[in-house]
Amino acid sequence: MLLKDKTALVTGIGSGIGRAAALLFAEHGARVSGLDIDEAAGQEVIEAIKTKGGEGLFVQTDVTNDLAVKNAIQTTINTLGHINVAFNVVGASGRRHGDGPVHLCTEEGWDWTMDVNLKSMYLCCKYLVEDMLEQGGGAIVNLASVLGLVGGDEDFSTHAYAASKGAVISLTRSMASYYAPHRIRANVICPSLIATAMSKRAQSNEHIIGRLPALQPLTGDFGTPEDVAEAALYLLSDNAKFVTGSVLTVDGGWTVR
Repeated sequence: MLLKDKTALVTGIGSGIGRAAALLFAEHGARVSGLDIDEAAGQEVIEAIKTKGGEGLFVQTDVTNDLAVKNAIQTTINTLGHINVAFNVVGASGRRHGDGPVHLCTEEGWDWTMDVNLKSMYLCCKYLVEDMLEQGGGAIVNLASVLGLVGGDEDFSTHAYAASKGAVISLTRSMASYYAPHRIRANVICPSLIATAMSKRAQSNEHIIGRLPALQPLTGDFGTPEDVAEAALYLLSDNAKFVTGSVLTVDGGWTVR
């Protein structure tokens, strides 16, 4: 019960890593507030938590909208109490909006990707930190990507995405430094190819599947949402009370090659 009696906020609760994290945090005793733009999917996760005897709240939220994020966090505080830990998961590929190699990346693709992947992190962290300063501490984990650490080749050439994820790493480490005296911890997780809806293109691409033993040599396969959720659980728990500013790769060996 690593999060017993804590209120945990998870963004992107409706699917993939966010869903896995919400269910895992509830199993470990957390009261879970889930944010997602997909109301039906988000409500389903919270109902699953309640069915198992847990406590949860869903708030339909566009995390790229300042007022929506502010209201969602205030609703969480009013309903479940101060937010002790948070996992900011929301992120997406901007490929269909025009992301690509920098000389081909459209302005629309750049702006859309930065809004979803970076602005959302800024807004959530802004209002989370306000609450954590008031209560004298807390822990935040932001989700980035291995592509924020290493360059992608022709199969992973979405440069706005890589730039946004690199910025998430820098934002998180800057927060870790500034807020450490206030007992607020901030860490970042960098996954590689995880079997979620966002990686459907890769999961159905025989060429990329054939590259997995080289890309992710530990298993030669996609990671699971639970792999990432377990890493977030550790970083948010008191087991990591002396850990801040870390960049934890959950990548099956991608970044060591």
